[in-house]
Amino acid sequence: DGGEKLSLIKLASLIEVSSKKGTKDLDLQGKLNDVIDWLPDSLGKLSTLLTLNLSENRIIALPTTIGGLSSLTKLDLHSNRIASLPESIGDLLSLVDLDLHGNQLSTLPPSIGKLSCLVNLDLSSNQLTFLPDTIGKLIRLKKLSIETNEIEELPFTIGQCSSLVELHADFNQLKALPEAIGKLESLEILTLHYNKIKGLPTTMASLSKLKELDVSFNELESVPESLCLSTSIVKLNLGNNFADLQYLPKSIGNLEMLEELDISNDQIRVLPDSFSMLSKLKILNADGTPLEVPPRHVCDKGAQ
Repeated sequence: DGGEKLSLIKLASLIEVSSKKGTKDLDLQGKLNDVIDWLPDSLGKLSTLLTLNLSENRIIALPTTIGGLSSLTKLDLHSNRIASLPESIGDLLSLVDLDLHGNQLSTLPPSIGKLSCLVNLDLSSNQLTFLPDTIGKLIRLKKLSIETNEIEELPFTIGQCSSLVELHADFNQLKALPEAIGKLESLEILTLHYNKIKGLPTTMASLSKLKELDVSFNELESVPESLCLSTSIVKLNLGNNFADLQYLPKSIGNLEMLEELDISNDQIRVLPDSFSMLSKLKILNADGTPLEVPPRHVCDKGAQ
């Protein structure tokens, strides 16, 4: 079918044919004519569809009939111009993957919480200022990407997303994290760079599987001692907290799995004594940090 894009009439007829044939997968990535900014209601007839890719088009809204796609497991809408989602998005009860990256969403309907099979949710590069409390109902969610939005706080209900393994919230307006973050017992990766976070909740001690924490480019004034109880951490980035961060926690040596530590462009002058216990540390980045003397054992090991 070459590079020719579908007109609205051709799209409508494709939907009719697909509906009759019981089509399972429909890939319309970048295939819709540039003048198409909405989709026909007949889309909702595709009840056999398992995957639908409408990414890289110019869609501004979804028809309310979208809820009729009762078998759909994967919906890719990235790089469109969608400003809001219909409540009926919550009727896609089989949905496992939902990609809304690169749209113009400023809010999400509370019905998003009904997507109880959802495992991957990508909301990055939108205009969200908050997440609905119902996000906590996504108990199978493993990966949540909300980076590059305008989110000012996470709802405390996030703590109920008990399957969450990765949370990416970089490039937002977060000033703090809710205490409930400590309930995410499956969490392995938490990235928060480029926010306005001043402190971390002590409840993070409960994140017993946390491997990677990035709080670089924030306004961190201190790191709680309790963070050093998350002994599974392998990569810790505390860099570029500029004038704010002056001390590492005294018990940092408890992070027995730590391999990479970034404290570049902070104001840390002295490393705590327990630092010598970090036997797995391979990379220490302290560029632009006024360390008075690198600790002896680091020199001995030739860490970078």
